[in-house]
Amino acid sequence: MRLLLPRLPIPSLRWRRPVGLLALLPLTLAACAQPPVASTPVPAASGIPLRLMAVNDFHGHLEEEADLTLTWSASAPAGPALRLPTGGAPALAGLVQALRAQVPHSLFLSSGDLVGAAPLVSSLFRHESTVTVMNQIGLDLGIPGNHEFDAGQTELLRLLKGGCAAADPTLSSCATGPYPGARFPLLAANVVKQADGQPLLAPALVRTIGGVKVGFIGAVTRHTPAIVVPSGVAGLRFTDEAEAINRTAAALQAQGVQALVALVHEGGELDAAHRSDWNDERCPGASGAIFDMARHITPAVDVVFSAHTHQGYRCLIDGRPVVQAGSYGRGLAVVDLVLDPVTGDVDRAATRSRNLPVLNDHTPAAARARVLADTPAPWHDALAQAREDAGVAATVARYAALAAPQADRPVGRIGGSFTRAGATDSTVGRLVADAQLAATRAPALGGAQIALTNRGGLRSDLLCHGTPPCPVSFGEAFTLQPFGNSLVVMTLTGAELKALLENQAHRADDEPHWLQPSASLQYRWRRSAARGQRVQEMRLNGQPITPDQPLRVVVNSYLAEGGDGFHGFRAGRERLGGVQDLQALVEQLARGPAPDPQPRITLAD
Repeated sequence: MRLLLPRLPIPSLRWRRPVGLLALLPLTLAACAQPPVASTPVPAASGIPLRLMAVNDFHGHLEEEADLTLTWSASAPAGPALRLPTGGAPALAGLVQALRAQVPHSLFLSSGDLVGAAPLVSSLFRHESTVTVMNQIGLDLGIPGNHEFDAGQTELLRLLKGGCAAADPTLSSCATGPYPGARFPLLAANVVKQADGQPLLAPALVRTIGGVKVGFIGAVTRHTPAIVVPSGVAGLRFTDEAEAINRTAAALQAQGVQALVALVHEGGELDAAHRSDWNDERCPGASGAIFDMARHITPAVDVVFSAHTHQGYRCLIDGRPVVQAGSYGRGLAVVDLVLDPVTGDVDRAATRSRNLPVLNDHTPAAARARVLADTPAPWHDALAQAREDAGVAATVARYAALAAPQADRPVGRIGGSFTRAGATDSTVGRLVADAQLAATRAPALGGAQIALTNRGGLRSDLLCHGTPPCPVSFGEAFTLQPFGNSLVVMTLTGAELKALLENQAHRADDEPHWLQPSASLQYRWRRSAARGQRVQEMRLNGQPITPDQPLRVVVNSYLAEGGDGFHGFRAGRERLGGVQDLQALVEQLARGPAPDPQPRITLAD
């Protein structure tokens, strides 16, 4: 195993090893090996078998969660789709161990967003808990996702290298003793420092498997600066993913490495009717950046592991698999390769792949049996024999117990379930926007008249289990709003507000990415109108908004700095900072809100 070093023959690839990174790398495959699990071995191939297992968008979901389910349908018609209880680090560890036991060589990978936007059991401990558990499972290598940059590059490197963070009144570091850091590296070929053009992380890593060199190349979506708070990416440049992968692949080939694997934190999705068909290689209705990117990545790359969109798919693009296994540890993408010991390349004809659900102790027996009946060998046996890992469960339980006093603290009651579903704004979006308006409406607190929040900042539903009103804990509120953004009140004119709302369809797919409005703002979105003319009949508390009318608008600090491509918020004047978004939500929950069923954005043809 080795990193791609600065002695590469291509001048543009004169990379320096990031300081301290060597100490993070597992020294041998055996160093990451797990206790053996009884399983049926995979029949010997004519070459050297290598099993790759990848999790993506884990987001620190260490615990089994009652509402963490996976929509699954059989590969052939066999009744309706199932909602499978899945996930949890102990179940993920057990499945990885069962799959490892079947083959002589295996690697466990992460395709990014291992941390960030996470439940309290991860976020409270600055995600040291998640890294500790992944060390225990035996994660071999990964790549950063956009959320690894939420707290900036200094914190990312600390999380990798170890050491305690500075004291913080709300977060805990080194809660269980000295924090040693990650025993796995993160790779990124397309993230460079603006000051000197050097990579922040190693672009690639080479592992020797049965005498054959296998190269792993990482890349994170180049749109990271638009979806992370600017302070998180300060001093960094994110370049084109495919170009960076291709340059790195060429350098590896020049060193004699022919078997190549790309991990890319970028994704796509299938059409709505097929999103539970995550093993259909035809990938009906597939669209999104990763599929276009895959066609530009050099044919020398044998596998592309995808992420970012939280979707499940297993597509064949130009004869090679492009795979993603959902999110939150509910699924695991498995790709079985055969390495040719003579050429050092991958025997493409022998490549096999499968997305597997991470079944846990709460998966009903009937549902488990149906999944197993649809899963072919050799993955069937591993899925059947996987058991939750007791050691990992103990580690998760230890962190959960430390977080429990804060997580279980009741903060309010709700009069029904708030969800993120909706054609435009959602009940959760209305709840959060109303909370932010209430927290800043007083003249001394900014005099806000309108609140807008981004859908990407709403990380969970808020469910009412039983008869309303239902209690809500701090942990549930935190999981919904985990970023710790502060509120910013600013002045915009009616014309500026309209331009920002028009900008909801600024992306290439022309699909609106709805800002969630408070009850004080209503407008009509006419889909058939030309760009720039879709927002109509804007009203503030029922009264028409005029172009030159000054408005006090509150948003979170992420949007205030131009996040999600809403750069118009940077023009806001007379700014006044407010409380954190989570505090505003907790204050709203204390009022006992009920879901508002009425959308504030009206769709029209």
